[in-house]
Amino acid sequence: MAVGILTACTPASSEEGPKRYAASYLDVFDTRTEIVGYADAEESFLQEADRIKEQLAYYHKLYDIYHSYEGINNLKTINDNAGIVPVKVDAEIIALMKLSREMYDLTDGKVNIAMGSVLSIWHDYRERGADDPELASLPPMERLQEAAKHTDIDQIIIDEEASTVYLADPQMSLDVGGIGKGYAVQKAAEYAREQGAERLLISVGGNVAAIGEKDIDTPWKIGITDPDMQSVGNYAETVYVEDRCIVTSGNYQRYYEVDGVRYCHIIDPDTLMPADHFTSVTIIAEDSGVADALSTAVYTLSLEDGLAFVNGLDDVEAMWITEDGEIFYSDGFRENYLQEDS
Repeated sequence: MAVGILTACTPASSEEGPKRYAASYLDVFDTRTEIVGYADAEESFLQEADRIKEQLAYYHKLYDIYHSYEGINNLKTINDNAGIVPVKVDAEIIALMKLSREMYDLTDGKVNIAMGSVLSIWHDYRERGADDPELASLPPMERLQEAAKHTDIDQIIIDEEASTVYLADPQMSLDVGGIGKGYAVQKAAEYAREQGAERLLISVGGNVAAIGEKDIDTPWKIGITDPDMQSVGNYAETVYVEDRCIVTSGNYQRYYEVDGVRYCHIIDPDTLMPADHFTSVTIIAEDSGVADALSTAVYTLSLEDGLAFVNGLDDVEAMWITEDGEIFYSDGFRENYLQEDS
């Protein structure tokens, strides 16, 4: 995980009032999910956590591009029908498509869910390279450039009235890896609020949503992993948040090496190559889906361009960690999310 929840994971010792509990799951979005919150009894907390986990599991199925599920038309269904027929889908797929288009426009194409044809090539080479490092290689640029001809986001045809999505280019495919998990965390947090949650933390991999405060007048304390020392308890920075979302993108979890050079999973649409400016970029914003998209986009930008971009956004802050361990912050990061003893 790219972040750590710096709070006790066992019930608080006080015998009066709600106690703090935590639940962990390993079967959502192929990563570790943690839910930390308060309840009068462990049973009621675990019931609440299970309901939130089921929400996340449903979004996982909707946005899965590798597997089919009985009774669900998901992104794989849309990809399988590219150039053939519009696919009737859940409203949450339509909503994600619309947010993705907004993020495409905001980031000048740095977040493009129509990049599946390119990303699938990198995925296959990364998987093979990770399984057999001696045979690790880079995909031919000619093949990437040919695939990139089929990444025009305008070829995603959305019919909201019919609730359908159609890929007009038969060689196009969707991949929402740069936004889907964050969007799901955001929707799970909204669900939790609707169910009455006032103090809750949802963490899915590098995506964290904090609802309310940890305790009265005490924000949630979140550790951002040091990419050079990823063991538990090694943090590059500690942030203090309430009613905010934190998303980190980095090169130290999903990658492979070719001739001693690390190639991560975040592909720059302009170069068709993995971005290599930083070891990690962390975004703090109100919305987890937006934060997820922005962390992906900013990771592909130079520090100068990324600073200018983030500082021009309202209520969004960022932190960069370079290959040599140097840390940079957007204009309001320190003031809003750091404390003197952090």
